[in-house]
Amino acid sequence: MQRFDEMYTRLPYEFFSQGEQVREHYKIYDAWLARQPGDMMAKRREEAEMIFRRVGITFAVYGDKDEEGAGTERLIPFDLIPRIIPAHEWATLELGLVQRVTAMNRFIHDVYHGQDILRAGVVPREQVERNAQFRPEMVDVEVPHQIYSHISGIDIVRAPNPAGAGEYYVLEDNLRVPSGVSYMLEDRKMMMRLFPELFNAHRVAPVAHYPDLLLETLRASSPATTAEPTVVVLTPGMYNSAYFEHAFLAQQMGVELVEGQDLFVKDNFVYMRTTRGPKRVDVIYRRVDDDFLDPKVFRPSSTLGCAGLLDVYRAGHVTICNAVGTGVADDKSIYPYVPKMIEFYLGEKPILSNVPTYLCRNKDDLAYTLANLKDLVVKEVHGAGGYGMLVGPAATRAEIEDFRKAMLANPEGYIAQPTLSLSSCPTFVESGIAPRHIDLRPYVLSGKTVQMVPGGLTRVALKQDSLVVNSSQGGGTKDTWILEI
Repeated sequence: MQRFDEMYTRLPYEFFSQGEQVREHYKIYDAWLARQPGDMMAKRREEAEMIFRRVGITFAVYGDKDEEGAGTERLIPFDLIPRIIPAHEWATLELGLVQRVTAMNRFIHDVYHGQDILRAGVVPREQVERNAQFRPEMVDVEVPHQIYSHISGIDIVRAPNPAGAGEYYVLEDNLRVPSGVSYMLEDRKMMMRLFPELFNAHRVAPVAHYPDLLLETLRASSPATTAEPTVVVLTPGMYNSAYFEHAFLAQQMGVELVEGQDLFVKDNFVYMRTTRGPKRVDVIYRRVDDDFLDPKVFRPSSTLGCAGLLDVYRAGHVTICNAVGTGVADDKSIYPYVPKMIEFYLGEKPILSNVPTYLCRNKDDLAYTLANLKDLVVKEVHGAGGYGMLVGPAATRAEIEDFRKAMLANPEGYIAQPTLSLSSCPTFVESGIAPRHIDLRPYVLSGKTVQMVPGGLTRVALKQDSLVVNSSQGGGTKDTWILEI
């Protein structure tokens, strides 16, 4: 098989140094790949696709409809070449992630209680209290251990700089119902099945214990009303794009997967219907957005939640993970203030930097953004999944002008960021091995302690030159190897 440097001219930063030398932590892999026959990767990819299809590892794409009008099911593209991160880099990432999530949990508790950070003027009050994700129903509600985001998915990107030292940045915080961890686990299982010899040659830190840590975190969040908490996973149902993950995590944790119709409230407690009669529920790992959780409080037409759930929650008789109202901290208009939160609550300098961000609600930032749309990435503050976003350098003139009109009509609804030169990683595509841009989503679990498995979901933009890694936009995934030494 041809070596990487014979197969393309634009070198992938993660693999090669600025001096065009294979990085130390990729040398064993590079030597192994050079010994493989030329058709090996294609055969292994076919095997992986067959197994994923058999297991049912899919996601729904709502923009594509089948003959009955339902969202089509697709395999999430899986790349065979791992993303490798050395131990010392992960150690810094882990410290930064713990610091960041700790501060954001403090922030959420504060805005629903004393509001010290608002009174101090560190975060503008209107940014919080007029935020669509701010839930007045949560004011003065006590939650166990003052933890709101029990499962946080923090999107990390790496941008090479002229000095040759790539720096990690936080691109986005996902604190409501972050998804994708099932692909992290299944990607690792697949790599171990296809390439066991590589795991003998590398000391790759394990991730298989994530469901155990997740269950430990959920049980630790239980109300004090029981010593043996019953945990359930609440799903919107089989037509949700992440249903595979909901069922997978429930199975891996050994807990029940329920829908809203399976739950009911009686005497200020929540119960689930079982074949043996009602069973009290203590912790709900919800994969349902706030608006659909309780039709008595939020959206009256919702059939995905449980009527009366918020009353039980506010009484302290059930824990909802992640907490209601958590989204106030992962809104993109709040993101620029996270470094200040870290300093305000922890008295520390941020270990991980934000991407520089322009708030279009500010007159000067809006003027700069409008004048430079062709060079910036513009995002809706409530957008997700790669939707509601303009990548200026890749946009047409018409797309830029449409965004300009939308921003002028609602400047508060947008932020802008420079177009980072995201690091790239060798990726096996139809034309062979080529560089593709990547990000990383580690999963941070907050209970009595803050912990995580070493790694996360590496997402890869499979389209050449694309910076959009979301699976809904054609992105795929890679296994992420954190080396133990």
